[in-house]
Amino acid sequence: MNIIETDLPGALVLEPPVFEDYRGFHLVPWAADFFDRLGLDHQFVQESHVRSVGGVLRGLHYQTGHVQGKLVRVVAGEAWDVGVDMRRGSPTFGKWHGVWLSAENRRMYWLPVGFAHGFYIPHGADLLFNLTGPYDPPSEVTLAWDDPEVGIEWPFVDDGHPTVSERDAGGLSFGDAATFD
Repeated sequence: MNIIETDLPGALVLEPPVFEDYRGFHLVPWAADFFDRLGLDHQFVQESHVRSVGGVLRGLHYQTGHVQGKLVRVVAGEAWDVGVDMRRGSPTFGKWHGVWLSAENRRMYWLPVGFAHGFYIPHGADLLFNLTGPYDPPSEVTLAWDDPEVGIEWPFVDDGHPTVSERDAGGLSFGDAATFD
């Protein structure tokens, strides 16, 4: 497994080894012993599958109760996947990192507890999430995807106005969003 460290401590881009031949390919997205060696929480309790049509932006989401680490990968299409450091004591508090994940590059994005997460789908995609905590709607927080203080540079393919849900359109400003101590 190739590990690419990001500018945000704890957030990693992972490139699993791929064994490919004329029949197709085989890869192992995660293995307990590998995550143990890295010291990563991998007690996954839930897997989610998300399909989005093109032009959709989802996020930025995180939970303050039943906190979640997330291992994200794309199995069809591509996504611009973003993590925002919401850990108040972190040297990168309020900073973001984005990475292209695709079925073609087979990269994964590991976001530990304390990160808001969102993604933009330019042309349609399927994403899989392995989560270390269950979905807990009462503790979910939505950070505004377009908050100027965070300043994420989204690579929109059309007019710069992605399709977002009502909940995501009403996300909190960075200054009003809950943080992790």
